[in-house]
Amino acid sequence: MVYSSIIPILLGWILWSKTCLAAPESWQVHFQKAVTPRMEAITHMHHFLMIVITLIALFVVLLLFYVTYRFRAKKNPTPSKTTHNTLLEVIWTTIPAIIVLAIAIPSVRLIYDFDRSVDADMTVKVTGRQWYWTYEYEGQNVAIDSRLIPQNELKPGQLRNLDVDNRLVLPVGKTVKFHITSADVIHGFAVTPFGIQKNAVPGRINETWVRVDHEGVYYGQCFSICGANHAFMPIAIEVVSAEKYAEFLKKNKTAT
Repeated sequence: MVYSSIIPILLGWILWSKTCLAAPESWQVHFQKAVTPRMEAITHMHHFLMIVITLIALFVVLLLFYVTYRFRAKKNPTPSKTTHNTLLEVIWTTIPAIIVLAIAIPSVRLIYDFDRSVDADMTVKVTGRQWYWTYEYEGQNVAIDSRLIPQNELKPGQLRNLDVDNRLVLPVGKTVKFHITSADVIHGFAVTPFGIQKNAVPGRINETWVRVDHEGVYYGQCFSICGANHAFMPIAIEVVSAEKYAEFLKKNKTAT
């Protein structure tokens, strides 16, 4: 049982460089590659917490082994009757407090950075529907519906249950603000490489922002169970150069 769980994890770490892509991969155990400052911050926070947790676990395990060996009945037939030790109590109260403080400060800073309002270069309104997404480029008179490509219509290179007929196109290096809402039930707008995850709630607008530093195609999915086709409501975002983005706007303005 233990080996069956350890082996996939070890293989996943060996294949880590291969699995850091814009879409989930088989055997992937690590985050997808961060392409935004906020996802990089999440990844760094994760690594920091893993180091803290590992050190605590190692300390506790070593302490257990030491106590088991040092105070076993054969070596210590007359156990100590000590019930209070002021120095020890101060130490085991102070050290955990310092650890919690060390975790709390970067955590609060991270939460603040995610929730703060920013001066965006552009705004996109995202509307969740059963079961597709509508993207409206505010101030540009451009709106597109994005639906899953059925499996029997996939072209070579397209991903099953992830690729869509119309991708959300964004310019690289620009700060984009998302206004997220829903036309029917609660949906979830989540794109892992961007580090964003927000509920789309009927009658309410939630806000988040992102700045993508690398061109490419990135995938996400609805993460709130929203009905029968919840699993078939992917998000595909194509990040392009400023020139290609201008061409996209021009083309879709003409179409509307």
